[in-house]
Amino acid sequence: MTVCSEVRAPSLNCRNWKRHPPAFTPQYKSTVARSPNQPLIRVRDDQVQSHGPKFNREDIFPNDWDLLTNFAAQGATALGPRILLHGQVQDENNRPVPNTLIECWQANAAGRYRHPVDTYLAPLDPNFGGCGRTLTDHDGRYRFRTVQPGPYPWPNGPNTWRPAHIHFSIFGHCFAQRLITQCYFEGDPFLPLCPIFQAIPDTNAANGLIAKLDISETMPHDTVAYRFDITLRGRNTTYFEGNSDGT
Repeated sequence: MTVCSEVRAPSLNCRNWKRHPPAFTPQYKSTVARSPNQPLIRVRDDQVQSHGPKFNREDIFPNDWDLLTNFAAQGATALGPRILLHGQVQDENNRPVPNTLIECWQANAAGRYRHPVDTYLAPLDPNFGGCGRTLTDHDGRYRFRTVQPGPYPWPNGPNTWRPAHIHFSIFGHCFAQRLITQCYFEGDPFLPLCPIFQAIPDTNAANGLIAKLDISETMPHDTVAYRFDITLRGRNTTYFEGNSDGT
């Protein structure tokens, strides 16, 4: 889950930085203040950054993966269109990454986060906490059951809306390897209007952030399934926030 340095390991394919948006993207207002304006400094990892903590199955509650019920009252469930989001975590050589911690968080079906700074007028769902976690299995696969998040307004402009999306954190083997990304959903009409999504210069990289309908995993009369695979590094890496170039 690292990027290439001057010394290249034989099995490591360097990340193609042309797939990632520049740190300074004026149409995305936050980058004006947050993008670096000085040369980046390479910081050497120490043992605190490169070791643990380690997670195992005992650290995960049985229903942590199920956002429909993990915050709900007994016998209740979250409100909204029910979806199953699943996929595989793999490395740059298409090998599965087993036993890695994946966390997710999202707005509810009305487009509101359970967070004190979210002032959107949409209602909160008392049975939806908006976060979950799981470990990938021996084939690097994961799944979350949740609700389709709603779009919501944000102060990038006078009338701008974020497309429906779910945030992901992939932990890796230590704190320094934690990666953050988000997935969107195919067919969302807000994608062409979103300056964050549109800042990604490579079409294939942008498409890699879109979860695709997976009818084979859909549960009849229950849940619509989407597949979202994650590649941790290399030329085909999934786009992650907080990359070493400041994006």
